[in-house]
Amino acid sequence: MDNIAMEVVKKSRMVSRPTTLEFIQHIFTDFIELHGDRYFADDKAIVGGIALLEEQPVTVIGVQKGHTIEENVKRSFGSPNPEGYRKQLRLMKQAEKFNRPVILFVNTSGAYCGIGAEERGQGEAIARNLIEMAGLTVPIISIFIGEGGSGGALALALADRVWMLDNGMYAVLSPEGFASILWRSPERSADAAELMKLTAPDLLKNGVIEKIIPEAENGLAENLEYTTVILKKALIEELNILSDLTTEELLNQRYQRFRKYGEFTNEM
Repeated sequence: MDNIAMEVVKKSRMVSRPTTLEFIQHIFTDFIELHGDRYFADDKAIVGGIALLEEQPVTVIGVQKGHTIEENVKRSFGSPNPEGYRKQLRLMKQAEKFNRPVILFVNTSGAYCGIGAEERGQGEAIARNLIEMAGLTVPIISIFIGEGGSGGALALALADRVWMLDNGMYAVLSPEGFASILWRSPERSADAAELMKLTAPDLLKNGVIEKIIPEAENGLAENLEYTTVILKKALIEELNILSDLTTEELLNQRYQRFRKYGEFTNEM
């Protein structure tokens, strides 16, 4: 029997899979990219800036991978350093100041795990984003367009709405890592993927995400417009709903969204 979960993992990791910048190009207009964290450097694994969704100004941020070895080296294979998360935070706080909704695109196997990243406070940078996003006074929508791994993905996913493409995934670690820990055999990654319930239908069923965005039958890379037309319409509709909420209602609903996971854990 085919392992559907592992097939999804493979599709989510495909080098041909469209990147954040390609989604931005298809959905938004007048995008202006902003750079740097104002502390250390400009991490090219995180891109972000200001754009228009129809006529509405928004802040758009996402993890950026590449389609070639050269691009992926430049982008750290989509694994952000602390300065990437701090750039994200700077842009989110700027969005809050000017009352712009925040839209995030997630596609990462996890945060960069180099020595330098740890020396510069990788854990603190991720934790700081989670704290600040919990109280951000503007709507936040996060979309998983590919891989979603560990805290590196969670740092972009504490949102009012979390959506996922058909062949996206979201898990605490990779299936290979899970299999290595559980069975001491990374070769059993397919079994791990099935057990982890990391696919969009599983995550929707368990309340981790609110919506699945469909991909064309011939593949996302072959027909990106099919998905972006649907996604753009959904974003406009959802932001209209979220924008009608008072700040107190918005923050309370966001709190309750994530509080339910603690309640679920206590019931287990």
